[in-house]
Amino acid sequence: MEFNYKIKTQNGELIEGNIEAPDENAAVNILHEKGYVVLSLRALKKDLFSADLNQYFSKPNNKDIVIFTRQLSTLIDADMPLAEGLRTLARQVDKPVFKKVITEISEAVEGGSSLSGALAAHSKMFNQFYIKLVQTGEISGKLHETLLYLADYLEKSQTINSKIRGALAYPAFVVFALVVVTIIMMVYVLPQLLSIFKEVGSTELPFTTRILIFTTEAVNKFLYPIVIVVFGGSFLLWRYIKTPEGKARFDNLKINFPSLGSVIRNLYLARMSESLATLIKSGIPILDGLKITADLVGNTVYQKILLDAEENVRGGGNISEVLEKRKEIPPLMSSMVAIGEKTGKLNFMLDHVSKFYKSESDNAIENISTLIEPILVLILGFAVAVLVSAILLPIYNLVGVN
Repeated sequence: MEFNYKIKTQNGELIEGNIEAPDENAAVNILHEKGYVVLSLRALKKDLFSADLNQYFSKPNNKDIVIFTRQLSTLIDADMPLAEGLRTLARQVDKPVFKKVITEISEAVEGGSSLSGALAAHSKMFNQFYIKLVQTGEISGKLHETLLYLADYLEKSQTINSKIRGALAYPAFVVFALVVVTIIMMVYVLPQLLSIFKEVGSTELPFTTRILIFTTEAVNKFLYPIVIVVFGGSFLLWRYIKTPEGKARFDNLKINFPSLGSVIRNLYLARMSESLATLIKSGIPILDGLKITADLVGNTVYQKILLDAEENVRGGGNISEVLEKRKEIPPLMSSMVAIGEKTGKLNFMLDHVSKFYKSESDNAIENISTLIEPILVLILGFAVAVLVSAILLPIYNLVGVN
């Protein structure tokens, strides 16, 4: 969100301007960190026509964040002042939105804000995991190493996402092509072919042919209502998934979907374990680590598990006590977490859990195409069999009769 502020500096100067922050409290905290006295703060509402189109067409992606993080780490290691390093990076960025963000961060740092505080003003681009680790690096004096780790972490995440998209690209293309071909056949090709049977007055048609005739006539007669229902239903489904209840149902479906569910579940388990292990190793309190990991995991089912674990730890319990009660958490993970808690090596055990499930998910992702291809072959074979039995066989019968 963007806020308009009126502030008083330490010299008594009155300044008015705009600031981006996730909420009003965050905006106030950022201004207070710079030593300003906030006189007023007002949320700005943008309509469709005043929105900056650059935000949609030049939005930085994960690769841009990785490059920025790695380059900033290099500049810090070269003993370049932080504000000057940020200005240098801003000058070489091509995307206007990202250039503006880095410039604002450099101005905030130059004004006395910490790097983590300046990043917090752009929480849509830099998540809490990123900000908290940067904050830890600042406190420990190891910002260079922290930024390097963040760059590696983001790169690994991007690699996994790319593998998933690559594995699903072929099946998605085949399904899309099948749908397009079916629509073209129903609207343009089949009506002309099936009209032959009506013209010759054939009454003894196979069951599949009668079904195909009925379906084709229904599609052509109600084409526009069908299109409206399909697009309207898709839109309503998309809106429902955006609601808390819809997202919870969709997230639960993802991890319980046949075959693919186990792959997705392993990815979430690896992300949970690695993120929590990293935060613990960085010296972040376990309660904060669980809360940040819950926000980062990206699935409401596992988010609730982590928040329940946080509540249990806050009350004097253990993380493993909550994990053992949930069927979404494999016994292997809950057992290793329990051992880690007893031995005081929780981050060490979580690292091993993360490596195990990451390896499992990598192997499964490579086999996704192999798992889906037989299903696609069956679908295509069934479609061809229906067309042959519904169109070609009756035509052969007519030719044989004549």
